Amino acid sequence: PCDALSRVPPPRLGDRPMCGSCRALLLDGEPVELSEARFDGYLARNDLPVLVDFWADWCAPCRAFAPVFRRAAERLHRELRCAKVDTEAAPELARRLGIRSIPSILLFRGAVEIDRLAGAADELTLSGWLAQHGIGR
Repeated sequence: PCDALSRVPPPRLGDRPMCGSCRALLLDGEPVELSEARFDGYLARNDLPVLVDFWADWCAPCRAFAPVFRRAAERLHRELRCAKVDTEAAPELARRLGIRSIPSILLFRGAVEIDRLAGAADELTLSGWLAQHGIGR
C-alpha cells in the first residue's frame, strides 16, 4: 500500500479491503517493511495492534524466525498488522527503542509499546505471548 489513510469498519475487515488511493489490498497477510521515516506514522495511523520484528540480514536467529513471523502475519491479518524493521537500515530507531538484541519483537497499540519478546520464538511461544494480549485466542 501507498501509506494513504484508509478507514475500514471492523465488521468489514474480512472483506479483503483495498486502499482507496492505490487499490492495493490493505490486509494481505504480508509483513510491511518499515523504514525509520515511516515507522512513527505507520504506528499512529493503525487502529489494529502492530507487531514489529526488528531484525538484520546477517542474523541467523532472525532468518530462522522469519517464517514463523510470516505465518503469524498470514494467520492473524484481521487482528493485527505485522511489520519488519531492518536494524542495519534503521540504527537510530533501534537505538531509540532500546533494541539490544535481535530478533526483538515489539507489540504496539497506537504509538505505545505494550510488550516485547526478545529472541527467535517458535510458533507456540509467539502464539501464547500474543494470546496474553488478547490476540489470536
